[in-house]
Amino acid sequence: MGNDTMVKQVYTFGGGVKHSDPRSRDKIICGGKGANLSEMAGIGLPVPPGFTITTEECVKYLAEGANFSDQLRADVAEALTHIEKTVGKSFGDAADPLLVSVRSGARVSMPGMMDTVLNLGLNDQTVDGLAQVSGDERFAWDSYRRFIQMYSDVVLGVEHGLFEEALEIAKEDNGYVNDTELTAADWRKIVAEYKAIVQTALGHPFPLDVNEQLWGAIQAVFD
Repeated sequence: MGNDTMVKQVYTFGGGVKHSDPRSRDKIICGGKGANLSEMAGIGLPVPPGFTITTEECVKYLAEGANFSDQLRADVAEALTHIEKTVGKSFGDAADPLLVSVRSGARVSMPGMMDTVLNLGLNDQTVDGLAQVSGDERFAWDSYRRFIQMYSDVVLGVEHGLFEEALEIAKEDNGYVNDTELTAADWRKIVAEYKAIVQTALGHPFPLDVNEQLWGAIQAVFD
């Protein structure tokens, strides 16, 4: 592999993928979590499918003025296809959406790592698909509310206390004590409120395009 352009910067794992490339199991290259997942998949443990972007790509991004290369975008799209094929769901599919989690992993474990963003891929269309597939509308809208809150805090930098406050007010208005008392219709209203909070705080709406959500989260990890 003398040619630098041939060195992989995105490694998939799970779904039967076993890399012969030792870089995929190297903590310096794939971070602690990424290397461990590749190692576990390599010995045949049932690891949910996913992909790791190398630490090298992050260093390059930071050195080159915070731009994603066309090559990285293409590699991530291909890796996402691997997940879709493995689980039989499509990212952004309104009927049966693939939802992903995005987490950061470092060469060495360190404090202040970014919180994991769960349920990425939820929007005004895919939330209905999740409700249909799960058979639980309340669960779907609660998941969407949690995703907006977490993504806005971790990725967009919106003060999470604003969401907590809106939720407490909604509970008081309804005479609820616990979150469990909120219905699907309640969570639907709170989603609308949460989106309004983001619009007010940032001057632009919460990203509903699933690919924009994904690249926003990748950028947050790199930053």
